[in-house]
Amino acid sequence: MMDEYQDIVQVDFDRARAKELMTTILSLLKNENDELLSFHDVKSILKPGTHTYKGVIPVKVSNIVGSEGRYRDFNKLFLPRHQHLRFRWQRVNLAHYKNIILPPIKLYEIGGVYFVRDGNHRVSVAITQGVEFIDAEVVSLNSIIKLHPGMTRDDFIKAIIDFEKKRFYNVTRLDKLRKECDISFTTPGRYDEIIKHIQGHKYYINLEKVDEIPFQAAMLSWYDNVYCQVVAIIKEEKILMRFPERTPADLYVWIVSTWHELKEQYGDDYSLKQAVLNYSLEHGISLFKQFKTLLAGFVKRLFKS
Repeated sequence: MMDEYQDIVQVDFDRARAKELMTTILSLLKNENDELLSFHDVKSILKPGTHTYKGVIPVKVSNIVGSEGRYRDFNKLFLPRHQHLRFRWQRVNLAHYKNIILPPIKLYEIGGVYFVRDGNHRVSVAITQGVEFIDAEVVSLNSIIKLHPGMTRDDFIKAIIDFEKKRFYNVTRLDKLRKECDISFTTPGRYDEIIKHIQGHKYYINLEKVDEIPFQAAMLSWYDNVYCQVVAIIKEEKILMRFPERTPADLYVWIVSTWHELKEQYGDDYSLKQAVLNYSLEHGISLFKQFKTLLAGFVKRLFKS
């Protein structure tokens, strides 16, 4: 089947697999993520609007960062993870050596980077062979957030959160009205929840007033009397120790949701402090797990140094 190129394409695949194994080991030692990005994960977080058919265009291979359906078969460098990929990978590689022109691959473009719809093996071979550009049929999805090659899933999520935070402050000006304000989250979508909390707070204030109060006044009341009160209890009780790598704002959202449920169960007299302590006991990690987390963080910093 492979004629004079049989040994060459086999060696190429073996080298690609060996390189993938080495990068996996290095990623584990450095506590880094070497997974290929999932298009569906990215799409669900970005929630792109319209899409545009771009036709067949040359695409820089290094700008292809993920896959729609085969993201578990290749690592972030598009190196093959499994032996069962050998046959198809070697056939594509054989076409490269014989200068056989294959159909264009199919890509989604979003935020300035590309995800494979069809043609994952061709991308993997192209990268292995040092090909700089590849012809692709591209569908572009509209996104106001820009991504870049080399981003891990964690980097991508941080970019989303940073964008949402900037938008939240631009709309509310809360950071200008309360200089000490720093509402930071570790997961996307939380700033929209904060807006809903403020609107709910505004609704309950207006029940006791003749004239409706402005959104900004309700926001400051919410921040001073609700948010800051929850954060003060979190700090006073040292709750963050039981939730490594989480922020006071993360806990605020979770605790307030739990508080409403507890009040429905035990009555309106169930205090906010009780809700904070209850959440910590129910969901926080133990002292032993805290020690393990600290040790893991130390090892991570050791390998980075």
